[in-house]
Amino acid sequence: MLDELAPPAHAGAASPTTIEAGAEAEERAVELLLAHGYEVVERNYRCEIGELDIVAADGAVMVFVEVRSRANTEHGHAIESVNRKKQQKVSRVAEVYLAHRQPRYEEFRFDVVAITSDRARDITLYQDAWRGGL
Repeated sequence: MLDELAPPAHAGAASPTTIEAGAEAEERAVELLLAHGYEVVERNYRCEIGELDIVAADGAVMVFVEVRSRANTEHGHAIESVNRKKQQKVSRVAEVYLAHRQPRYEEFRFDVVAITSDRARDITLYQDAWRGGL
């Protein structure tokens, strides 16, 4: 009886389809960044407070790249999901990254790669998408 009431083992976890879609979005983002002359430094940096999708270098600037994707625009464009709360979280994780990795960059910025996978399969790079406290 209790087994019937227990949540499935994967409750709260992303489904395999969601994980695959996220991985595909990140691959597309990396391709776009490379085409724009970025050097990918690290992917999926994780710490106790969150994750950075992509850490890259754009010349002498270290760039923290947030990748957002949506299947369609029914609930808005992917860029709209990077709200103030998300920006603050990514900024805090970037601070941890800088403390742990101590990269040799004097300038930093936050970019967003937004992907909509509907018929057009739009992908857009938003450079300097917000100002963090770095």
